[in-house]
Parts: sequence; structure tokens; C-alpha cells
Amino acid sequence: MSLNLKNFINSVEHRNACEPEFLQAVTEVVEDLIPYINEHRQDLIDLKILERMVEPERVISFRVAWLDDNNQIQVNRGYRVQMNSAIGPYKGGLRFAPDVNLSILKFLAFEQVFKNSLTGLPIGGGKGGSDFDPKGKSDNEIMRFCQSFMTELQRHIGAETDVPAGDIGVGTREVGYLFGQYKRLQNNFTGVLTGKGIHWGGSYIRPEATGYGLLYFVQCVLDYNSESIEGKTISISGAGNVAYYAAEKAIQLGAKVITLSNSQGTIYDPEGFTLERLQHLGSLGRDLKDYTSKYASSSFHAKQNPWQFPCDIALPCATQNEINAEDAKKLVEQGCKIVAEGANMPSTAEAIKIYLQAKINFGPGKAANAGGVAVSGLEMSQNAIGQQWSPEKVDHRLKLIMENIHKTCVRFGKEPNGYINYLKGANIGGFIKVAEAMKAQGVV
Repeated sequence: MSLNLKNFINSVEHRNACEPEFLQAVTEVVEDLIPYINEHRQDLIDLKILERMVEPERVISFRVAWLDDNNQIQVNRGYRVQMNSAIGPYKGGLRFAPDVNLSILKFLAFEQVFKNSLTGLPIGGGKGGSDFDPKGKSDNEIMRFCQSFMTELQRHIGAETDVPAGDIGVGTREVGYLFGQYKRLQNNFTGVLTGKGIHWGGSYIRPEATGYGLLYFVQCVLDYNSESIEGKTISISGAGNVAYYAAEKAIQLGAKVITLSNSQGTIYDPEGFTLERLQHLGSLGRDLKDYTSKYASSSFHAKQNPWQFPCDIALPCATQNEINAEDAKKLVEQGCKIVAEGANMPSTAEAIKIYLQAKINFGPGKAANAGGVAVSGLEMSQNAIGQQWSPEKVDHRLKLIMENIHKTCVRFGKEPNGYINYLKGANIGGFIKVAEAMKAQGVV
């Protein structure tokens, strides 16, 4: 007996109608897994491991009613997708954004299962959030929303059950309000959330972790090919934490970062950002175009992405499906050698096919941006033993984790011609550990 790829995808699509992001994520994974399972792991077919992995263990949806500053009642929808707990408690961020829906959260939770497995830490996969938009809201409105959100969520999470973190729209401020409400309702101080403030259970290097980890992964790719990052030209999309700290680490390592962007457009500085220039850009908030008034070498390209500018390395750090087939072709034509994803699924399926056909070194998000959840897992460890590790120790552990992820990708992704298919390696490497745990635990 064997799995049929087309029939499997059709079945998932039938059971998850109108969920394009989730179907895209599943398709990307099973295109690698089904051939591998058919050839190497017949035992997993009878156990229907893959069929069980694409079905969340639990999906929670709830109403979030709260009062705005005008004493008007507002109503949002909250979610928690608890995807897979075979290797540890559910772990994954909370996203507050107006486009949040079940399809997006299921795709993120599914990706999180593989990402968390690759870190080597004992954490399962989950994701949650709300269609609440924190932009333009006062601190008090955000606090009241977070308190209402946690009043419902608290009955479904715990330090040994499900440990949420931050994501888009959920930073230290929001985590603080969520944690405070959980503590008040449960009457205990426990590591139920990660991304906490440094003085109340948080970990050093957590804000920087995804961006730093991304560059550590890129370093591994270059080292494997006997190259150095020094002098390489890097294009980065986004201007949030991931993009900012990816740029910071790249500059520290001697690379030349030429772009950052947001929804308004792209800043292009052919001279390259220095740490001083990067700090200035970070102080501008969303008004990136104001950077050009201080640095004449730069230009602002309204409503355009960074992929038009020649680079050696592209780091998409903004949002899903930001690089389409046309962008990917442009990157290939201009000589880009590495694409490593700082965001979750920022490349469309068509773009990924172009990378692989061109033999670009493509680091998928589940591998390349695992640094954030890795340090969240380290925060859980610190909370469990009542310690706080130094920034140097956390950074060292982060680097080791990213190096081990790279080794896993090479192990499972090396093709007969020597090309490393990092996507295939990450998919299979992340799957094996979870599948073995599910097999050992029986039909649950």
C-alpha cells in the first residue's frame, strides 16, 4: 500500500474548504513527505501518521468582547489551534491582526510543528490570535482587549499544556497584559507565556532571536559552500523586529544590507546601512521615506518591494506570499544565490519551484526562522528551573540550535548531484521526530 499525492491533497482540500493558506502549507510539505514515506517508511502508512498530522488535535474559537475608550462595546473573534503535542506542550505565537482567520492560523500551526521539531527542543506546535487590530488603539484599549482575550484562553493553556508567545501585533506590551490577567485568574506565577519582559521571567536575546537565528542559518549555508558572508550584498524586506535584527546581525558580520521595507514601500541605500543608519531608520516608525532626507545616497520606492535590486542574498522578513514567481525570476536573473525566509511562508509555491529549478540555496521558514521559537523554548527551560541565563549563554545556545537545524537539512535534503534541497531536508527532518513520537504513543 502507498500514499497517492494527488488523492491526499484532494482529501485535505475537501475537509478544509476555503482555507487556501493551510492547503498551501500542507501541499508544500507532503510533496516531499509522501515520496519519502512510500520509499522508506511503510510502517507510517498503516498508522495514518500523515493523515493525523494534518488534522489539528484541537481548534478553539471564542468571542472577545471589550470596551473601547468611548465605552462602546467591541466584539472580536479569538482562536487557538492546538495542532500537535506528540513531542511536548503546544508552542506557538499569538497574532493580532485584522486579516487573522482560521486558515492562516492552521497554516502557521502546521508549520510550527515542523519548526519546533527541528529545534531539537521538547515542544509541540500551535498558533492562535484574533482579528483585533492593535494599530491606532490606546494602551488602555489594548489592555482591556488582552484581558478579555485571556479570560477565555486561560482555561485552555498552561506551562505543561500550551505555552503561547508573541507574533505580529503581539509584543512585550501585549504579552505583559496577557500574562497579568492569567496570573490574576489562576493565582500563580508560571511560565505560561514566552516573550515576557526581562525582569519578570523573560529571556535575554528573545526580541533579536528570529533575526539573529536567520543570519546564523545563512552563515551555515555559506560555510557549507566554503564562502564568507563578509562583503555579500543582502536585500531584506520588512522593518519589524525580525528584519531589524537580521539587518543588525548581517552588518555586524560584515555584509552589506541595501534594503528594508514596509507596506508603504522600500528604502534602498546602495551604500549599505551602517549600524548608525539602521538605528536612525528604526526611530522613524512607519515613515521610512523620511530616511532619505538624512542620507542622500538612499531612495524611497513607494508601494514597491525590495526584490528589484541585485543582491547575493534575499531575506524576506515581512509576511506570507510576498515573493511571487515574477519576483523569484528577477532574483535568479540578477544572480541571487541564497533566499532564506525570516517570515512564515513568504514565498509562493510558484516562487519556490523557481528557486529549486535554479538550484538556489533556499532556506524555508520552518528552518531559517526557527530562532525565535528556539529562544522561546529556552525561556521555558529557564522558567522551569527558576534561572535567567546571560545574553552570551542564550546567544551561544541559539547559534548551536541553528547549526543543528542546518545539519538536519543537509542530512535529509542532500541530492545525488550534491545540491542541498533545504526545503526537503527541513520537511523530512521535522517530520521524523514527530512521527516516531506519534507511533510510540498509539492512536490518540
